[in-house]
Amino acid sequence: MSRHWRSVVLAVTGALALAVTAMPTAQAATTYHVSTSAQLQSALAAASPGDTITLADGSYADQFVATRAGTASSPITLTGGAGAVLSDPLFNPGNTDCPSGQVGYGLWLQGASYWNLKGFTVTKAKKGIVLDGAQHVTLDGVTVHDIGYEGVHFRKSSAYGVIKNSTVYNTGLEQPSYGEGVYLGSANSNWACYGNGGGPDAGNYIQVLNNKIGPGVAAEGIDIKEGTHDGLISGNTLDGTGEKNKNSGDSTIDVKGNQYTVSGNTAGNAYLDTFQVHNVYSGNGCGNVFTGNKLTVTKSTGWAINVTSQSSCKSLPNVVGASNASTGGKGLSNIPATAGR
Repeated sequence: MSRHWRSVVLAVTGALALAVTAMPTAQAATTYHVSTSAQLQSALAAASPGDTITLADGSYADQFVATRAGTASSPITLTGGAGAVLSDPLFNPGNTDCPSGQVGYGLWLQGASYWNLKGFTVTKAKKGIVLDGAQHVTLDGVTVHDIGYEGVHFRKSSAYGVIKNSTVYNTGLEQPSYGEGVYLGSANSNWACYGNGGGPDAGNYIQVLNNKIGPGVAAEGIDIKEGTHDGLISGNTLDGTGEKNKNSGDSTIDVKGNQYTVSGNTAGNAYLDTFQVHNVYSGNGCGNVFTGNKLTVTKSTGWAINVTSQSSCKSLPNVVGASNASTGGKGLSNIPATAGR
């Protein structure tokens, strides 16, 4: 080999070696073992994609806020047994929530997307678990109870979320009008604050699966707000015992969004109708499909599935399948059941 080509080969080889040396190495995931409130706050502030925060059993009383995001391939995990109990000392039944709604949350994910929340308990907070702009978050096997307002709220376009295998009860202790068990999106009257540029709060593609919701939920067990769409509500058991009928909270599931699939749920003891569909905002409350639910109506004046304004959904009608079963009240639905669904 000539001296010229030998020099070229050496130069290229050296450059490749330098490039390989300069390539960043993947950071090893960290597991934070915490047993105090201060340790939990520090771990929430430090967690990076792929990290796990493990809660020892015990009481964690403080304000817990997560602002760091995981990634699709490396979510951040917060996990503990049911004996790991988060609460907020600002909880004080009888006081109203501050206008910004930013105090008294048992756990607040603020822009913290790609998190897995597993197993622990949240109690004695104004609001239980609140997600603001936190997408692709999964709640699995958590327990939320004895809460001033709503139990779990997917808010500020917290899309693609999942809550499954979880238990929510005794909510609305401070404000029964806002004591929903699981709350998806925001009412259009709050879009200026929580919506996308003043538009809808796009909490879309959320799945609520195999949870136990109630008793003691003062408003709806699951409240699906206008401006959201394409969620799945399946396999849940809802007990409406304790509904207060404040602010129209008189059903175990209230659907105001579009194109939800509501299937395989068991529900009863609602204040009035077991499920309701409403068109509270133009173009919303349409295209929802109800199949395979087992519903019990307590009041003689109630429906199992009350679709209140089907006439507003001519191009995208709601569907109540004949596969639903109901006992009590006026019957299965105020609209005809669809065979084969």
